[in-house]
Amino acid sequence: MKVTVNKSCIIRPATPTTKCVLQLTEFDQVSGLLPYVPGIVFYRPQGSWHVDVFTTLTNSLRKALVYFYPVAGRLRRLEGGRLEVDCNDEGVLFTQVESLDDMKVLGDFTQASEFHQHLIPRVDNSAAVEDLPLLFVQLTEFRCGGFSLGFALSHAVFDGHSWVHFLWEWARLARGKPIMAPPFLDRKIFRAGEPPVSTTVHHGGVQNPHFTPPPLLIGETNCEKQRKKATSTAMLHISNSQIETLRKAANNKIPPEKPKFSLYETLAAHIWRCACRARRHVRNQPTRLGVCVDIRNRMNLPRNFFGNAIIDVIAESFSGEVTIKPLSFAVSKIRKAINSVTEDYVNSSFDYLKSLEDFSPIEEFYGNSSGNGPFYGNPNISVTSWLSLPMGGFDFGWGPEVFISPGGFDSDGDTLIMPGSGGDGAMVFICLQEEFMEDFKKYFYEGIQNEDMVISKTEDVVIQESRLCT
Repeated sequence: MKVTVNKSCIIRPATPTTKCVLQLTEFDQVSGLLPYVPGIVFYRPQGSWHVDVFTTLTNSLRKALVYFYPVAGRLRRLEGGRLEVDCNDEGVLFTQVESLDDMKVLGDFTQASEFHQHLIPRVDNSAAVEDLPLLFVQLTEFRCGGFSLGFALSHAVFDGHSWVHFLWEWARLARGKPIMAPPFLDRKIFRAGEPPVSTTVHHGGVQNPHFTPPPLLIGETNCEKQRKKATSTAMLHISNSQIETLRKAANNKIPPEKPKFSLYETLAAHIWRCACRARRHVRNQPTRLGVCVDIRNRMNLPRNFFGNAIIDVIAESFSGEVTIKPLSFAVSKIRKAINSVTEDYVNSSFDYLKSLEDFSPIEEFYGNSSGNGPFYGNPNISVTSWLSLPMGGFDFGWGPEVFISPGGFDSDGDTLIMPGSGGDGAMVFICLQEEFMEDFKKYFYEGIQNEDMVISKTEDVVIQESRLCT
């Protein structure tokens, strides 16, 4: 695919906003050390429509930035390595790009990852944070009239929920409707800028596995060999009936009075098992699964809180246990990790991060300056969920999107689960080392078939026993 840049411009708020400094929470600080997060939304042409897409999007974006004014600001580095947002209305970068291809080259979008590099704005991550917009937008218009919106978002101000919130309100303004839920921007709800409540740290700090290096492959002393291996990506669809099969297997022995395992817990466990099998681990290989937990409900945050309200936790085991034991074993490990995120856990993690006079050790851990942050590739994996996000329906005036993609997934072990189109099951986006991808796909679907066979045999036995009883 070849694309040509037509124009690139800075979009500022439609009216001047209050010049101020937004103090970031500790979770904003940690997320701000990560690379910009990509995303793509696709729209098909709507018959013989005649819409100036560029003008519609940029004019409504100016209006949206009046409410979401920190997005138009710039990060500013403080002493000790921390960050804050200078709300200075310097704006976001909007680029209009033209492709000579029809949208049909993308097929059903599930196998279009090779084109993503052309559809996502490029960010110079080596530049000083003070010089970079917090949001990059790329409008790519195809010859057929369809187009895509590509995004690169600073994780210092956006998490997944905040991105969806921003898109919803931007789309409403583009349709001439008033904003529905103005963003709640006050970070004092997370004690931003305040000292730690206690110097006694539990759950957080080095005792929190998230702040310790992930396990390595047995026999290796560092992750450099694995980090350098070529990777490939895949988008796998799992139907509602296949999901039901996995959920039956996961919940097979749970007493009726106990809560059933969730869709995310079940799918993440299945992905973990398949990755361990595809990677051909020995049984005593330590392995981790990283889980990103939304804490909005746990901390009773306003529904329109705008910022990072996520915390990472770890499920740990050995590959032999994950692959040989029933699916419920791996699911229960994930459930235990998620349930550990209590209000006390969150507050203690905040206090640990607040107690650091120098944030550079955290920056080094995440590899922002060295490029050698924690490696959640082989033998580990991280599984992020968009299942609970109100995805879809981003109608800017020409109808809803036809597909949403997370964009670039280029690090071994990165995985995302999101709802399938039209409520049809779920989509799994995964990046693995090339040598293991085909086996992963094989085990992903064979594993579901095997669970289905076990369930069918169990149900046959139950039916036969019931007949004998009668």
